[in-house]
Amino acid sequence: MGKCLAIAIESDGLDEWAEGIPTERDWQKLDQAEIVEIIKNAGIVGLGGATFPTHIKLTPPRDNPVDTLIINAAECEPYLTADHRIMLEYTERVVTGILIIKKILGVNNVIVGIEDNKMNAVKAMTQAVAGTGIKVAAVPTRYPQGAEKTLIKTLLKREVPSGKLPMSIGVVVQNVGTAAAVCDAVRNGVPLIERIVTVSGGAIKEPKNLKLRIGTTFADAIEQCGGFKVPPQKIIMGGPLMGMAQYTTDVPVIKGVSGILAFTPEEVNDGPESPCIRCGSCIDACPMGLNPSMLSILGERSFVEEALNEYHLLDCMECGCCTFVCPAKRKIIHYIRYAKKKAAQKGGK
Repeated sequence: MGKCLAIAIESDGLDEWAEGIPTERDWQKLDQAEIVEIIKNAGIVGLGGATFPTHIKLTPPRDNPVDTLIINAAECEPYLTADHRIMLEYTERVVTGILIIKKILGVNNVIVGIEDNKMNAVKAMTQAVAGTGIKVAAVPTRYPQGAEKTLIKTLLKREVPSGKLPMSIGVVVQNVGTAAAVCDAVRNGVPLIERIVTVSGGAIKEPKNLKLRIGTTFADAIEQCGGFKVPPQKIIMGGPLMGMAQYTTDVPVIKGVSGILAFTPEEVNDGPESPCIRCGSCIDACPMGLNPSMLSILGERSFVEEALNEYHLLDCMECGCCTFVCPAKRKIIHYIRYAKKKAAQKGGK
């Protein structure tokens, strides 16, 4: 997708905290501005994959009053179970984080959305939030339920207008892992230096969830799972539908990495790409009602203005349903992401 600056940190092997970290706090005595500043300085971002800075999301403009906080715990992509384990093993931290976010936004309506194939998490969270006013809802297990616009429509029957953000209809959505990270930062003074990552796929000897420091290489994470049992056909950062393929394991875990997946040839439905046959399968599969085939054709040819203005490029959530169903095996999402990048460059972003 592009290049960026990076730094290499050589460890002294001591694994000691810097002076002044961690710092225990009574978060209930802090005001909203103080809490937001702590979250900002802790480097917390959305851990569902988008990595949007959390402190910005928690300070909506005054002309967009927020009445509802949704905690996204759907985790709808296959293989990924990191958020599921967080709810089961770090339940108290999650609930405290939700209460902190609730205080910042000043809202009364808080809903935790969990897919109904994770009923043990629904039970654990329901028990943990008893008496707090937080509601837990089991939502249908279907992809892409975890996309924030989809989850909002499921829980609130509200639809985010084209080109707008959830806060335009009074809603803020935060990932369940982000809530736990907020607790760690605000209550315990611990910045975002590690996260839970699912390491799975048919090529992995011992699939499991690992707590990994930011910067850990994929190779080291895979080694902790026994290594490869067969040479992988494809390695993906993230989920199988929205993740990004990697050509090496010498890449680091970053804040948005929810999964490291290594697939065997039998698990990869790959092949030569052929021209679009205008079958319409991608249109039927698109949860946003877009025309992915045209978006991909325009992206492939760098016709960005047409994609933006006529085919609503920025409404695409990159769920990957179109690529999954395409009989021509076109890399539809690849072309759409390329178009979005070109659009951002033209906009000076």
